[in-house]
Amino acid sequence: MFDASTQTEKLAPARQDRPPSNVWMSGAIFLVPIVLGLLYVGYSVHEDALRIGQPIAIGAFLFLGVALLIAFGFEFVNGFHDTANAVATVIYTHSMKPLTAVVWSGVFNFLGVMASTGAVAYGLVLLLPVELILAVGTAAGYAMIFALLISAIIWNLGTWALGIPNSSSHALIGSIMGVGIANQLMTSVVNATSGIDWSQAAKIGKALVFSPLIGFAAAGLLLICMKLLIRIPKLYEAPVGDAPPPFWIRATLIAACTGVSFAHGGNDGQKGMGLIMIILIGVAPATYALNRGLPDARQPAYMATLQAGEATFTAHAKGTSVPTLDIARSAVNAAVRNRRIDTPDLFACLAMMTGQIETQLRAHGSLKNVPTAEMSQLRNDMYLVNSALGIVKSSKTALPAAEVRALEGLQGTLNDMTRYIPDWVKVATALALGLGTMVGWRRIVVTVGEKIGNSRMTYGQGAAAGIVSAVTIFAAERLGLPVSTTHILSGGIAGTMTANRAGLQWGTIRGIALAWVLTLPATIVISGLLYVLFRYLF
Repeated sequence: MFDASTQTEKLAPARQDRPPSNVWMSGAIFLVPIVLGLLYVGYSVHEDALRIGQPIAIGAFLFLGVALLIAFGFEFVNGFHDTANAVATVIYTHSMKPLTAVVWSGVFNFLGVMASTGAVAYGLVLLLPVELILAVGTAAGYAMIFALLISAIIWNLGTWALGIPNSSSHALIGSIMGVGIANQLMTSVVNATSGIDWSQAAKIGKALVFSPLIGFAAAGLLLICMKLLIRIPKLYEAPVGDAPPPFWIRATLIAACTGVSFAHGGNDGQKGMGLIMIILIGVAPATYALNRGLPDARQPAYMATLQAGEATFTAHAKGTSVPTLDIARSAVNAAVRNRRIDTPDLFACLAMMTGQIETQLRAHGSLKNVPTAEMSQLRNDMYLVNSALGIVKSSKTALPAAEVRALEGLQGTLNDMTRYIPDWVKVATALALGLGTMVGWRRIVVTVGEKIGNSRMTYGQGAAAGIVSAVTIFAAERLGLPVSTTHILSGGIAGTMTANRAGLQWGTIRGIALAWVLTLPATIVISGLLYVLFRYLF
């Protein structure tokens, strides 16, 4: 057993040994990007509003600033846990100096966020109750955003203070579920759990459960293969003193850190981006409700997919008619909540709503010309039809290939128009993640390096765990699945310790497992209570 205090002293020299000037300089270096980032966000929002000729009122602008600060605060706290894992192996093995490592990791987090697809962001948004998504600009919508973000921040800060590697994904998902359950309880005690899309929750849950197991098994197998193929004893030794490892080992560890950082940015960076878009849509719908930046040249193709989708819905309506558009919207809303769309009247409703979307776009010539007054309702219609498409496609009803293509084309069009993330949101999110890493990495580095196994982590173990983590997280991002960098890397380290027959420190493993088990119920309760409180306050 090793005393972590010695390593902690090496990683974090005593504060009193530092000259006061260095403290002030470090603080200034830390504050400068924060101030520049806030100015950049404010300028970007202002420019987006001016571009469409709809300036945001000062009150709304200030409210938006508060909401965005909390959202970026979540990503900042996320950096305490998850990005710290990305640099843990290179700092612990002295492959990179701490400051160099966190800056290096921050750069590749930034690049990962910028290269992300947005699939993870909107995969999490799909967990939110439909009625709250449709009411993002109301008191209920604001209560939802503040409750789930503050709940996740509270839990992340608590586990970080204890030095426990915790999953920000679990915390955010639990917070979303808490809001959904609380909202449903406030409207229907009989069916309290219908406020959650359980099929989407199950899909995300499987990714969160199996990804650490994949990390454990794959990292252990990779270390065994490395021992068989790379017979260099130095690779399987623990770091000694402050001396860095040989160059090629350093290069391998740095490459693994780079991969984890890039993949982490692409996956974890999206967890707050979808919620930031919900905030922007709620406070400034004229600017952000729909993707006004789509080129006019795509308009004919979009019209064709809308027509094909409407024809498919009409065919399944079997001649059923709907009296009014409001009745159609209400029926589809209820059907989406109940996850059932299998009757002719519902297909008739979808046909009417799709036809209305096509009519509006054709009347105005393009998406960017839609009047401000119509933006929110048009987006809600698109969101409902898109949600219904997901239910229809996931049902067991077999559809002809031509109809499947028509529905997929319609879904692609609606995604292009509603599921987008401005570049400035990605830049600001990446900045928040990187700054969080610089504050909170020390506690997690010691846990990863010395408290998971009964022996100190070797160079080979760090490389194996890092490589497997990078590949696993990147694959999940491409599939649109949120996973936990913390648990994948911790699982990988545990797998290499097991493969190395070093044994595990079950106290640490139990702590991580306990945090893993308690995160969902704890954040469900916290966010649910906060949601009820904010509903009354707002």
